[in-house]
Order: sequence, then structure tokens, then C-alpha cells
Amino acid sequence: MVSHSELRKLFCSADAVCFDVDSTVIREEGIDELARFCGVEDAVSEMTRRAMGGAVPFKAALTERLALIQPSREQVQRLIAEHPPHLTPGIRELVSHLQERNVQVFLISGGFRSIVEHVASKLNIPSTNVFANRLKFYFNGEYAGFDEMQPTAESGGKGKVIKLLKEKFQFKKIVMIGDGATDMEACPPADVFIGFGGNVIRQQVKDNAEW
Repeated sequence: MVSHSELRKLFCSADAVCFDVDSTVIREEGIDELARFCGVEDAVSEMTRRAMGGAVPFKAALTERLALIQPSREQVQRLIAEHPPHLTPGIRELVSHLQERNVQVFLISGGFRSIVEHVASKLNIPSTNVFANRLKFYFNGEYAGFDEMQPTAESGGKGKVIKLLKEKFQFKKIVMIGDGATDMEACPPADVFIGFGGNVIRQQVKDNAEW
């Protein structure tokens, strides 16, 4: 068991920090907001709760929820324009502070790239530092599925992204911060995991995260 003072030292000496997005960097779960916007909120929220607690494989839960929502390109664009995600208090300052120290900041999300890139732009994080799922649409804008080849589309995907980042940039220490089971399981290969319960508390994460 690593002590809190050792974890703090690791956090302060990290060359990269990776943040989950839904319920961590932003206050909402993007897929639940999309479901609410499309009129199928209740069924999808229950699926999200089970997926975040680790009870259902991530890709299966994502497939089920999107099959219920069937979001069109126009609905996704309207959601971002009319109900933009709310940044978690303090995140703007934290990201800015890390960037001032030349720490690379990445957003790794099981959510949707179109929403996550909007969040990244608010935090001055380049889109090249965003890893998230891509929705697919037919030529008429109707929902056509999601890109299942993205590492973030399955359980263990966030860990795969972190492994890729270590190989590509030769990072020595990467910190992963998030609220969910998929964030916690990314450590290792992340060197430190910090469980975040500022928006929602996932019991499995609270019970098992060292910090």
C-alpha cells in the first residue's frame, strides 16, 4: 500500500496526467444527457450506473445504450449547442496549472469524441490529446453505430491508451484520475490512480482506490 505522501510525490513528479471526462472533468454523464435529450433517460441511466460500477462489460453496455438512444448527427450537435457540458469546479485551474509545469494532459473517455473535443477546447487541450469513442452516422445523419475499433470502446481500453502513450512519448510516470471502474482498471499501466468522487461516488472505486 502506497502512503498518501508517496502518492502526492508521484502526482507532483508525473510527466503526464490523464483525466476521465464524464462525472470527472464535467459534472454530467454525456451519454445520460444525450439519452435525456432523445427522451430515453431512465432506461439508459440505470445501464450507465451498472456499467460504471463494473457490473456489465463496457462495450456491451455502450452498445445497448446507443441502441436505445439512436442519436442522429443533428441531435448530438444540438445537445452540445443547447446543453453544453458543465465543467467540474476547479478543473480549469488544475489543468492550467499542470500545463504551466509542462505536464502533458490527456482526456481518455468512454464517451463521445464530439462532446469530449468540445470540453477539451474549453481547457486548451489539443484534440490530439483526446481519446474517445466515435459515433457513426449514415449520409442522411441517422445513427449508424460506433467505431468498435477505438480502444476506449471496450473494458480495459483506457489502460491500452495509457500503454500506447508510454510507448509513444516515453513517459516515466502517468497519473490516471477518474470516478469509474474503467478508470481504476487503467492502473497499471498508469503509475498512480486517483479516484474522484466530487460529482458521483462509485462504491467500488471508493473501496479500492489507494487515493
